[in-house]
Amino acid sequence: MADQIKIKNIYYMLSYAYQNLNAGPYKNIDLESFNNIHDLLSAILIRGTSIQIKRGLHRDYLAYSEDTGRLKGKIDITESIKQQTMMNRKMVCHYDLFSEDTKLNQILKATMMLLLRHGNVSPKNKKLLLKLLLYFQNVTAVDPMHISWNTVNYPRNSPSYKMLINICQLLIQGMLLSTENGQYKLLQFLDDQQMYRLYEKFVLEYYKKEYPELRAKASYIDWNIGGDGNKMFLPAMKSDITLTYGVRTLIIDTKYYQRSMQTHTLFDSTTLISGNLYQIFTYVKNKDKDNTGNVSGMLLYAQTAEEITPDNDYIMGGNHISVKTLNLNSEWENIKRQLDNIAVDLVNKKG
Repeated sequence: MADQIKIKNIYYMLSYAYQNLNAGPYKNIDLESFNNIHDLLSAILIRGTSIQIKRGLHRDYLAYSEDTGRLKGKIDITESIKQQTMMNRKMVCHYDLFSEDTKLNQILKATMMLLLRHGNVSPKNKKLLLKLLLYFQNVTAVDPMHISWNTVNYPRNSPSYKMLINICQLLIQGMLLSTENGQYKLLQFLDDQQMYRLYEKFVLEYYKKEYPELRAKASYIDWNIGGDGNKMFLPAMKSDITLTYGVRTLIIDTKYYQRSMQTHTLFDSTTLISGNLYQIFTYVKNKDKDNTGNVSGMLLYAQTAEEITPDNDYIMGGNHISVKTLNLNSEWENIKRQLDNIAVDLVNKKG
């Protein structure tokens, strides 16, 4: 039952994080039929890839080089001489080919093959994945562990690809482990790093959609240095979520850890993680340059298995700092209620 709730909540979080999941083809996904996250993400991937195949797989002009007797493109005389290809009546040619063997399609193929080999995927979805792979015969099979995610570019006229590649990244980076003998295996759920990114994006997109009047965004915060003070070597400060309503601002820093508290064995005490509290305090005080008290901060933890879950409010230097816990293992309506209360409190706050 707990796993079923978690699977549903991950789907709802994905639906906010990636708005394409709210489109018609995905709305009739039966969440009750999934017993694990692999199968759910497989179903999403199958739906999205099927739609993309009907629209046409992404193609691009790709650069190729080969020594050939059929001259085409740009002939490389220098390289031909070096390789002595003329001895075999061939020349080195460089040319562009409009092909579906793009990085985006390589990632899709690698993810589908990975799920077939190592994922906990239902027989029905495995058959569907095999059928889809028939359309990727001209796409190179790449090692999922060596995908350079920061170099992925998305076509402007196909926003659905971005969601599909993000799903692939969740699967590959968040669930893939290399075993001692070089084989791969998948974890039961997403790891903390991937859940943190999803959690942060979900909260931001939730407020963007449900409370547009709060102008939710991830924003940079300038250091409060007087005059023309030197800012060289100062790190950038970027909030996860900034909500603004009138003169009031709430800076939210989302946290997804195995532990939200730190234990001091020497003093036999448990406290909030100091670095997190210092961070949100720094954001708030630098944002509130005029010391108006209209800027507040919140650490929003995802609930862990710890016995103590923080739910505290403080006034620090004239600013309101709170520490809250969002229980992602509860029913979805409870999660929405907690997020709604944060928005309502900001709107109704005096000042």
